[in-house]
Amino acid sequence: MISLLFIGLVTALLLTPGPTNTLLASSGIQVGVRCSLRLIPAEAVGYIIAISTWGILIEHISQAFAFLPTVLKFLSVFYILYLAVKLWRTADLEINLNQPTIRPHELFCATLLNPKAFLFASAIFPESAWTNVQNYIAHIMTFLCLILPIAVFWIFLGSVLALNKIHWLNACNLQRTASLVLVSFSIPLSYSAILKF
Repeated sequence: MISLLFIGLVTALLLTPGPTNTLLASSGIQVGVRCSLRLIPAEAVGYIIAISTWGILIEHISQAFAFLPTVLKFLSVFYILYLAVKLWRTADLEINLNQPTIRPHELFCATLLNPKAFLFASAIFPESAWTNVQNYIAHIMTFLCLILPIAVFWIFLGSVLALNKIHWLNACNLQRTASLVLVSFSIPLSYSAILKF
């Protein structure tokens, strides 16, 4: 069963500005929404490979060290809080979205190396996803269903930012909103880690 907490955490992290989302927005600025849609499969495949690899690796190591999943959850909470503070403090800095045209293999590599994949595997996907194939498929399919609209959102956002017509829709406001969302989701994540003690 897919929990609302899982959906909320995945959505919050996928919406957070990072390397993949910056590239999607850059593409939206440069080539528009329709031409940028070809990047979404590269993001999906990159995340599937990275999350699955981290998840399987963590599951094998945690068999020898039973406390590892709880420790990783706490570390993930601290990383989410660090990310939230960093987003808030750098919200006034100008983000460079004028990069060369983004190609699918570049987005794939950026996603494959994205630290969010480790967060998803270690703290957001349930431990049962790495021991039960049906749970894995259910959670990865839910994850993929969430990637599509969020990737389209970032591409669309880039195309809107290129027009510069909506005053309140700017990188500063988006980063501060993402920061608050991350803080709000770190609370239930830390609570679930405390319950494991």
